[in-house]
Amino acid sequence: MTSAAAPVSAGPLSASIVVPGSKSATARSYVLAALAVGPSVLTGVLDSRDTTLMRTALSSFGVTFTDLSDGVVQVTPPLQFRPASVQVGLAGTLMRFLPPLAALATGPSRFEGDAEATARPVAPLLRGLTQAGAQIEHPESLPFVVHGHGSLPGGAVTIDASGSSQFVSGLLLAGARFEHGLDLRHVGGTLPSRPHIELTVSMLRERGVEVTSARGQNRWIVAPGAISAKDEAIEPDLINAATFLAAPLIRGGSVSTPWPTHTAQAADAILAVLTALGADVVVRDGLVTVSGSGRVRGAHLDLTLTSELTCVAAGLLALADRPGSIRGVGHVRGHETDRLAALEAELNALGGRAEQTSDGLAITPAPLHGGTFHTYADHRMAHAGALIGLAVAGVELDDVSCTTKTLPDFPGLWRQLLSPL
Repeated sequence: MTSAAAPVSAGPLSASIVVPGSKSATARSYVLAALAVGPSVLTGVLDSRDTTLMRTALSSFGVTFTDLSDGVVQVTPPLQFRPASVQVGLAGTLMRFLPPLAALATGPSRFEGDAEATARPVAPLLRGLTQAGAQIEHPESLPFVVHGHGSLPGGAVTIDASGSSQFVSGLLLAGARFEHGLDLRHVGGTLPSRPHIELTVSMLRERGVEVTSARGQNRWIVAPGAISAKDEAIEPDLINAATFLAAPLIRGGSVSTPWPTHTAQAADAILAVLTALGADVVVRDGLVTVSGSGRVRGAHLDLTLTSELTCVAAGLLALADRPGSIRGVGHVRGHETDRLAALEAELNALGGRAEQTSDGLAITPAPLHGGTFHTYADHRMAHAGALIGLAVAGVELDDVSCTTKTLPDFPGLWRQLLSPL
C-alpha cells in the first residue's frame, strides 16, 4: 500500500495522454482465446494486476501465453482444461468469467480472493451455472469450488443480473461451448452496464459465435459450436481515459487522447457526461480533445450506461458551481467497495456535502479542505481523489497502488497530465 499526495495544478492544462488497453476487452479476449479452437495473437493487451491474475489463472487451466513483443501476446488453448486453484484478487472479471470455464475442466477448481472480494456478489452467476448443469460447492460467495466434468449440458438459464452485467457476460462467453448452447434470461431489477454486455456479444460474433438478442429484451440465445481463433488489437480503456479528460473541467485548458471511431464501449455516453458537466468536446480523426474553463457545471446525471464513471463524476460534482446528482448506479455498492458509501464518507470528510440516495448520490458543493482521501483498495476511488487534488491543496491518497488494477503507471500518467506539452 503506497500513499501519495495528490498534486495541485498551478494553471490551465495542455496535455496529450495515451491510456493502455481496456481491462474489459483484455479480459474478454483472454477468455475467448482460451476457449477458441486455435491460437490467437492479441495486440495492445493491458498489463495490470487484474489482467496478470487472469493470465495466471488461465495458465493454471492449461492455457499457454507467449509474449511476442511489448503488449503482443499469443494465447494457445489446451486440448482439455485441467482443474486449477484460482486467486481472483479483487477482480470481478475473474470470479465471474472463469467459473464457466472451470466447469469445462475435469476435476475440482477452487476460487479464492482478497478479503474484500468475499463481499462482491457472485451467487447469481453460480446459480445460473448450476442451472446449466454444473456442480458447485458453496455457490453463494467466495471461496467456492466448481467440480468440472469436461463438458456442460447448458440450455435454459434464468438469473437476476441486476447486481452486475458480468453475470450475463460470464455465461455468454462460454455458452457456445455448452452441449446445447445457452438460452439466458435476466429476470429482476434494471440490468446495469448494458454496453459491457454488448461488448461481449460483439466479441463473440466476431469469433463466429451465433448470438441472438433483441434490443430492449433481457434474453440472449447462444448457439452451440466452435469459437474461432482471432488475432485482434485491444481498444484503449475509455473510462480510464475519461479520468484524464475530466481534468480541464477543474483546471481549465485541454487534454487530448486517442478515441476509437467504432467501439462497443459507451463512448458517446462518456463524452455526454463530460459535456453535461461543462466540457467542450471535439472528436476528429481518431482523437478526442476536451477543453474546460476550470469551472464544473452542476448537473443531474443518469449514469446507467456509464456506472464506472460514478467516482469521477462525484469528484467533479463536489467541485461544481451548483448542486447535482447521480442516479442509475445502485449496483456499484457491490463493486471493489461500496462506492456510494465510500464516496459519501470521503467527500464529507473533506468538507463536502454528499448523501446517498436509493440508486446514487446527491451532492451539494461546499468548500473543501485537505486531508486523507481513503481509496478502499478501489482504483476508481483513487481517480476521484486525484481529480479533487487538482483543486484542493493537501489531499493525500492513502493507497495509490490500487490504481494498478487497470493502469500500471497511473502516477506517471498523472504527472504527464500536469506537464506542458
